[in-house]
Amino acid sequence: MPVCTFTGHRSAKLPWGYDEDDPRCLDLKQRIYDTAEAVYSAGFKDFICGMAEGCDLYFCEAVMALREEHPEITVEAAIPFSGQADRWPPAQKRRYERLVSECDRQTLLQTDYTPGCMMNRNRYMVDHADLIIACYDGQRGGTLNTLRYALEKDVRILHLSIDS
Repeated sequence: MPVCTFTGHRSAKLPWGYDEDDPRCLDLKQRIYDTAEAVYSAGFKDFICGMAEGCDLYFCEAVMALREEHPEITVEAAIPFSGQADRWPPAQKRRYERLVSECDRQTLLQTDYTPGCMMNRNRYMVDHADLIIACYDGQRGGTLNTLRYALEKDVRILHLSIDS
């Protein structure tokens, strides 16, 4: 069964930051949902999410909403280290914990934080996926590195632009 994963920017790198009521954010969330729905229609029923703040959580919520209509969908939380959300604002931490608990599987990649743990998580997701949905606007960082790795591994990429 083909697997779809996701990469995208964290809230701090998005033009609207943490303002999820911003029309650009609402538009991106809708495009993520629509893309996940199209991917599902193409035969993808298994999804992996890295559970980072920002676009990852948007993706997770979109797939969870899609799963309400299609209960055969599975969602795996790829957690880079224990305590990923410990330093997040309380509301974001509760959101993370709720979403992780709703996932069908939780894969903890390592117990302690290390400088390379986020990239290890990203590589795990790419290594287990046939398709990656990417919300990327050209900035350097983890999303770019993940896309480069996906290209090396010949994993197909669907790109969603981020409106600034």
